[in-house]
Order: sequence, then C-alpha cells, then structure tokens
Amino acid sequence: MFPGSIKIAFLLQQQSLWLKESDPRAAIGVLIALGILVVVLSGMNIAKNGLHFSTGGGGGGGAKAPRRFSKGLLRRVGASYGLNGDQIAVLEDIFRKNGVMDVESTLANSSNLDRYLKKAYREIEKTAETEEAAEENKYFLFSIRNTIESAHSNNATISSTRKLADNMAATITTPKNETYPVKIISAKGDNLVVEAPRSAVGTPLRFPRGSKITLSFYSRSSQGYRFETRVQGILDTPRGPALQLAHSDKVASLPNRRYKRKETHLSCFFSLVRIEERSVGRKIEKHTIVDARRSLGTIMDISAGGCSIKSAAALSAGLYLKIEFDDAHDRTLAVLGRVVRTNKTGAMGGIMHVQFVKIPRRTLNGINALVFEYDQD
Repeated sequence: MFPGSIKIAFLLQQQSLWLKESDPRAAIGVLIALGILVVVLSGMNIAKNGLHFSTGGGGGGGAKAPRRFSKGLLRRVGASYGLNGDQIAVLEDIFRKNGVMDVESTLANSSNLDRYLKKAYREIEKTAETEEAAEENKYFLFSIRNTIESAHSNNATISSTRKLADNMAATITTPKNETYPVKIISAKGDNLVVEAPRSAVGTPLRFPRGSKITLSFYSRSSQGYRFETRVQGILDTPRGPALQLAHSDKVASLPNRRYKRKETHLSCFFSLVRIEERSVGRKIEKHTIVDARRSLGTIMDISAGGCSIKSAAALSAGLYLKIEFDDAHDRTLAVLGRVVRTNKTGAMGGIMHVQFVKIPRRTLNGINALVFEYDQD
C-alpha cells in the first residue's frame, strides 16, 4: 500500500459504517469521490518517490527496482577508450559476473577496474586447463587493461610543479647530461624540495645556488613530463640533504608512453647479446649469441615496453642484452632488449634505458601482473 493512501483507507473504513445507514445513491457518489482522491494521491506519491515493489515475505519492506546492466552503454564507452568488439565482449562478461552496473565510473576509475580484472586474472589461473591457455587468456586480459590505461594517460595533464605529489620519483639531468634518480619530498611552499642526488658511492651531491638543472618525472598514468629549473639552496631534512628548486608553471609533456610503468627495485642479471646475420640461399637469417658472462643490475622501473637498469657494468647505447629476473612466484623471466641510451651516475656505472625487442608471452604477462599488481594478494 502506498504511504499517501493510509489516511484515505481510514476514511473509507469510517464511511463504510455510515453507508450502512445512508441513502444508497449518496453512498455511491461518496465512494467514487474517495476513489478518485486515492488515485490522485497515489500518482503524486509515485511521481515524487518512484515506483516501489514489495520484496515479498511478511515484513512488507519495499525496495527500489535494481538498475539494469546496459550492454549498449558498455559498447559506446568501451569504443571511446579504443577497445575492439572482442575486448568489449570479455569486459561485458566480467562486469556481469561481478554485478557492475555503473559502466562509465568503473572504466574511469583505475582502482575499481583493477579490482574486477584482478579477480578475472585469478580465475584464469585457477580454471585454465593448460598453461598455454592460461597465458593466452592473461595476454588478452592485459590487452584490455593497457588499452584503457593508454586512454587515461592521454586525458591526464600536469601544468604546474605545485601539483606534484610527495615521494614521487623523478630524475635530475645536469647540463653535462648526467642523470640522478631522486624523489620529490614536498611541492608545498615557495620551493620544490627534492632529495639531493648521490654519487655512485652514496655521497650526497651539492649543487651551487643558481645551478640550472632539468627535472623529469612520470605521473601515475605513466605520462612523462619535464621542466627546467634552478637550485635555490640546500636544505637539511630528516631524510638527509635536499635541494630547494624553483617552482615552474611551464611543465612540458614528454611523448606519451604506450604502457604503464612501475617503480621497482628488482635484482637482475644481464648478458651481452650479439646478433649475427647468415645468408641461407636468398634469405638472410639472424642468430642471437648470448655471452656466457653475466652482470648484476637493479631494475629501477619496468613496463611492458622496456625498463631501466642501474649497474656498475652498464652497456653502451645500441647494444643488445638478455635480461633475467624473478617474478613474485620465483619463476625466472627472460627478455631480449636493446639499450636506447645510458646515463652515467657518477664516476662509474650508469642507468641503461632498455627497449624490449623480443619478449615471450609468459614474460610479458608476468611484467603486466607486476605493473598492475595483479600478482599481489
């Protein structure tokens, strides 16, 4: 019964007693008038509060009709993110299984989206009949995630250093093209405060006031930025010496990365790889020869497209190398890469920026699981 009709029902109950002792024609008129009043009040109540249905049972508590999943909306929104028909179909299955109704908000919020895709990732691991099938399904799942991530990064921009988050990783580049990894301590106040860079032996480096440097960083959406600034002074903090840098409202975007990148501190081994070409008839075949000697390094950041490795035995730009490291399940992953550039970090060693050129599907899935944290409980 609608709430607005309770009083009318009571009046009807009282009128029924009166009708037994009154003129029948008058009684009919009264009933018609009261019926019309009930209909009007009911219509007003529906217009104001919406239509409610009984949930059944003896309690009589009402509940709103559940919102329905819109397949058409998912197709439109998914296409705007660059997803193809097959990717949208898989996403629809995941959303339906998890009762997702708000398609737009879920795709726009990376944390919410990862919650559902991570469940799908775990389900693949449990239900796949073969390892090959599992890797194939994981690969397709990550193709969805990376496509959406790329769309997110295209929409995110940072124009001022005052918007930078604390503890964000950054890189200082000097006029001599020396690079040093640092972290932003604070962007609040009149100056941008960052960790003082350190030499290869861990000694804090001090730059004179007025020194010109370039700071580059990547946002959470993996969009890269850089800006030029000057050292305003040296500051002692609980984290050690820090540089005070001038704020800038001229932050320039770097060419957009195709894949999301994650900061890491993974130990790895790498070996020099030589690529030889041999003529076989009219064809030229390429063979890779991996050097037996291995060098130790630390992967500073990684994505599905490449990584940065810090090592005392850093290789020169243009050389090929085989990289090996362990994932969260202690499985060894290997990938073939090419050194795009190497930045020196003090007297010895440097940071190699590596582009992956040949990567097995199992390794690619392992890297994506690491980047999006699907391998964590």
